[in-house]
Amino acid sequence: MTALDVPLSGATHVVANQVPRLVGHDVSHDPVLLAALEREGAGWHVGDLSRLGRLAGSEQAQTWADQANRFEPELRTHDRYGNRIDEVDFHPAWHALLDVAVSEGLAGAPWADARPGAHVARAAGFFVWGQVEAGHGCPVSMTYASIPALRTTPALAEVFEPLLPARAYDPGLRSPATKAGLLAGMGMTEKQGGSDVRSNTTAAVAGGDGTYLLRGHKWFTSAPMCDVFLVLAQLESAAGAQGLTCFLVPRVLPDGTRNTFRIQRLKDKLGNRSNASSEPEFDGTVAWLVGEPGRGVRTILEMVSMTRLDCVIGSAAGMRAAVVAAAHHASYRRAFGGRLADKPLMRNVLADLQLESEAASTLMMRLAGAVDRGQPGPGHTGDAEERAFARIAVAIGKYWVCKRGPAVAAEALECLGGNGYVEESGMPRLYREAPLNSVWEGSGNVNALDVVRAVTREPASLEALDAELDRARGADPRLDAAVASLRASLADPEDVEAGARRVVERMALVLQGSLLVRHAPAAVADAFCASRLAGDWGNAFGTLPRGVDLDPVLARTLPG
Repeated sequence: MTALDVPLSGATHVVANQVPRLVGHDVSHDPVLLAALEREGAGWHVGDLSRLGRLAGSEQAQTWADQANRFEPELRTHDRYGNRIDEVDFHPAWHALLDVAVSEGLAGAPWADARPGAHVARAAGFFVWGQVEAGHGCPVSMTYASIPALRTTPALAEVFEPLLPARAYDPGLRSPATKAGLLAGMGMTEKQGGSDVRSNTTAAVAGGDGTYLLRGHKWFTSAPMCDVFLVLAQLESAAGAQGLTCFLVPRVLPDGTRNTFRIQRLKDKLGNRSNASSEPEFDGTVAWLVGEPGRGVRTILEMVSMTRLDCVIGSAAGMRAAVVAAAHHASYRRAFGGRLADKPLMRNVLADLQLESEAASTLMMRLAGAVDRGQPGPGHTGDAEERAFARIAVAIGKYWVCKRGPAVAAEALECLGGNGYVEESGMPRLYREAPLNSVWEGSGNVNALDVVRAVTREPASLEALDAELDRARGADPRLDAAVASLRASLADPEDVEAGARRVVERMALVLQGSLLVRHAPAAVADAFCASRLAGDWGNAFGTLPRGVDLDPVLARTLPG
């Protein structure tokens, strides 16, 4: 008898030791988020946040996320008759995701809500819904950020602001006045300059009727199917050049005709595949002046400061989603005689990832609270110290939290082994999305130098940061030592600029440490201070020092 003659028995495709799908949970049941929501003044939002969290954890939402990225947007420059239309077609899943985001108030709604904590509530919702899918967050974020810039020109704000905070998602190119709600985009960068927007060549000339006409080519303009865009162009006049200026460009003019907005192509990007990023060309494109002539950078910075906050929120959301996926996998998967979650080295990895995520989430919510309290409102001008703190701390958070996102995504993916490397796990999409927030709205060097600018030119912002750090003085000697070292490094402004990344990293770590010492469980603060501040830490996740209590940290990894 040969081997070929031996009868075979038993099933060949028995599925065992595979992890069930992470579905049917409330994404908002995150102890870090819920505590911060209350602390930062939006505890009134917990019910609506839980409702959104249940949808975020549903099978339906996961299906939308997958479909929006598998079936990517398609550019149609012309209709069947040869007419120029410059439209982008999206899968219905994209529209479903955006419909939820807008109806839940994640776009402009906080600007029309006088309740204290409205911006905090919106940040929490953006964090929860952002864990479903990141691409559709781009037009949501830009719409949120557009309103402070528009308010520099009351006549425009009177027309457009009522529609930007609306909770109605109304897609399609029509005259803005005929729509139930609007979305806003932004066109700043050009091929020759990128972040160096002062090198822009797009030109603007007066149209003679109160409008301006633009001519030029933008390099990155995301969500080209938005209704209006804030655009930078060099203003030219009979008296001579007036410099870089901000303009509002509608896709459709008030009379219903389409503005000239020729989409040359869509970008073929690493991630963020659901979102269309385009290169539009302007040629006699009608626009309205926003802010003062020649002060376009100052005007657009009103928008950029808000989108940078959303970069921090988005990266924190990606970290949380990655950590939850890794912890869920480890809690079910068995190897070498036991659950992965019970293996000492895996416990160290998961706890280390949770520390990074918790520090990011805590900082993100503190920034949202500062933005909220710094906003002027009926009968008050807003908290000046909180505005000064947000000025420097948002840039610090944008630099550091967005830098940490890719490292967390990569380590969390590895926790799933080969299963994490296949698309069906969702981890590859998280991994591809992770670098984007560090690039968008100014890459690492741009934000690091912006922090240096605040330190050297805006002493109120550094004073506000010092005051924040002082609130934790004496709570942990390792934190106190790190703060003293940071202050010493800030003594020489020239040295600060030469080593901007190192200084901003220290700022971020001591700021996160001060928040955790004050607000997190003792075991979480101890592990963070021992590793991130006292230096007892390796070069990869999973290198927390001996003696830290991992159980309380690990208890915070999965939704409650």
